Amino acid sequence: MGAPLATAAALGRSRTGRKAVKGVLLALALAVAVVLTPLIAIPFAVAGSATTVAVSDAQAGPVAVGEWGYPLKGSYSTGRGFGWHPVNNCAFCPKDHLGYDMDQPCGATVYAAGPGRVINAGPMPGWGNTVRIDHGGELVTLYGHMAWDSLRVIVGQQVTAGTPLGDEGSTGKSTGCHLHFEVQKSGTAIDPEPFMAALGLPLR
Repeated sequence: MGAPLATAAALGRSRTGRKAVKGVLLALALAVAVVLTPLIAIPFAVAGSATTVAVSDAQAGPVAVGEWGYPLKGSYSTGRGFGWHPVNNCAFCPKDHLGYDMDQPCGATVYAAGPGRVINAGPMPGWGNTVRIDHGGELVTLYGHMAWDSLRVIVGQQVTAGTPLGDEGSTGKSTGCHLHFEVQKSGTAIDPEPFMAALGLPLR
């Protein structure tokens, strides 16, 4: 038997030798743990950050440009635009349409298009369950036909673009779930399409 092996065997038979061997083995185990811990932790950290991003994306509101954004999140179809748009077989539907109809499934969240103060949150003739927001400078936006018991804002509340207002519905003079989005200047309805396009938010 070589000298190193004989020395190791002699150490293993003594109490001091066994303690020395245990110490060396413990030091090796700690070194391995220090090296392997980051390798084990990195996949969990990456998975955690991916989950955070997914939740953040899910909570993101509608597209916004500056202080203004769309009143619906994601894609939507359009109904009647602003102006003369009679509706066949609907006696109560106004022929001169003062807003812009945006359609998503019933219950879709409706958002404030810009910063301001809520001046109406409840029933309004023709529009049903409605929110109106005063943006200052005699500019008001109106969100009509929302579902009953869905409003999430109250009169006097300050809102910003992307603040949830309520859920899309078919209340008032409506023939199906949609958002009636209206822009009023000095008390008169104006065409929402050029107004939003000027803000970099073209309606489609």
